[in-house]
Amino acid sequence: MSEENNTSGWDAIEQQLTNIYGEQEPKHYGTLLPFMLGGQDPLDGISAYKSEKPVPHWHIVTYGFSELYEKETEDAEISGYGFELTFRLARSPEEEEPPTWALNLLQNMGRYVFNSGNVFRSGDYLDANGPICLGSDTQLTALAFVHDPELPAIETPNGRVEFIQMVGITKDELESMQTWNTLGVLAAGLPYMPQYITDLGRESLLKMPAVTEAVEKGMEEDGSNTGFLYVDQLSWTPGKKGLFRTAPAVLGLGAKQAGIVGKLLRGRILKGKSLTLVGPEVRVVLEPGEQAAAAFEDGELRISLNEQTVTELSLNLLPKENTIELPALKNIAIQIVKTHIKDQDGNVVETIG
Repeated sequence: MSEENNTSGWDAIEQQLTNIYGEQEPKHYGTLLPFMLGGQDPLDGISAYKSEKPVPHWHIVTYGFSELYEKETEDAEISGYGFELTFRLARSPEEEEPPTWALNLLQNMGRYVFNSGNVFRSGDYLDANGPICLGSDTQLTALAFVHDPELPAIETPNGRVEFIQMVGITKDELESMQTWNTLGVLAAGLPYMPQYITDLGRESLLKMPAVTEAVEKGMEEDGSNTGFLYVDQLSWTPGKKGLFRTAPAVLGLGAKQAGIVGKLLRGRILKGKSLTLVGPEVRVVLEPGEQAAAAFEDGELRISLNEQTVTELSLNLLPKENTIELPALKNIAIQIVKTHIKDQDGNVVETIG
C-alpha cells in the first residue's frame, strides 16, 4: 500500500480533533516539497482550529513528528518521535488566520527535532534567547512543554502518540522552572493562564503573589529537578607549571548561565543531588561531598562541593565578567566571560556580563 492511500496515522490525529471541534473545518497549511526530498519544512502539515473556551484562541496542531502513513521505525509501541506539538495562541475576534510567526515557530521546532534527534516531553523547557515572535516587544522569550489539556495520548496503527503543548514563558519564569520544576510553575500559574494559552501581551506570572509563593515554597521543599544543563560557553584549560608558580586550571563559563548555575547549586547539591553541565567539549559534574575537591579525566571534570563551598560559590556566580578563586578548590579558577546573544543573521543583539 502506498503512502498516498495509507493515512492511518494522520486519520487518528484528525479524529481526536473532530471529537473536540466536530465539523469545524480547520485552517490547514501543508508542505509542498517534503523534507526528505529537500524541502525546508519538516512537518507535513499544521492545522489551526478556532476555540472559544475559556477565551478565544487558536488551537494549532502539527502533523509530522509521528508516523502519518506507513510504519517505518522499528519500535512498534511508539509512532515516529512519539508526539505531535500543539500551540494555543490568544486570538482577537477579527482574526481569520493564525499568525504566520506561530506556524514558522512550529516548523523551527520540527527542524530542531529532525536535525538533533532530541524530542520534547512534558516538563521540558527551551530558551529562545529572544522574543518567541521575532520583532515583537513581548516578554515571552522561552518555551515550556506540557501535555495538551484536551488531547490525551492516543494509540494509532503506528504506535502511541502524545500531544505536547508549547507554552510561551518569560525569562524569570524559565529561571523558576530551572531552579524548581516546569510543571510546578505552570500549575501554579494555571489560574492566570487558562489551558496554558500563550498571550504575547501578558506579563510574568511571578507578578502574582500566589505564584511567587508557590515557587519559593517548591524550591525550598523540593529543590531543583534540573539535573542536566546544556551550556554553550563551557571550557576547561588545564593548569600549567611555571618556574616560580603554577598557573591554576581554568573553568570557563558564560555570564548568561553563571547566575542560574549559582541558583541550581543550592537546589541540587544542598538537596543531595548532582548537577551536570554539558558543553561542546567538556562535561562538568558537580556533586555533594564532605570535602571540596576536583578531578579531570577523559573530558569530564568532577567537582565535589560541601555546604560551605556551595554557599560561597553561589554568592559569586553572577552574570558578569569575573574570576572566582575559592580556597577550598585549590589550583582551580572559575572565569565568567561575556555572553553575546545573536539574532538569526549572526548580529549581536545583547551582551551579558
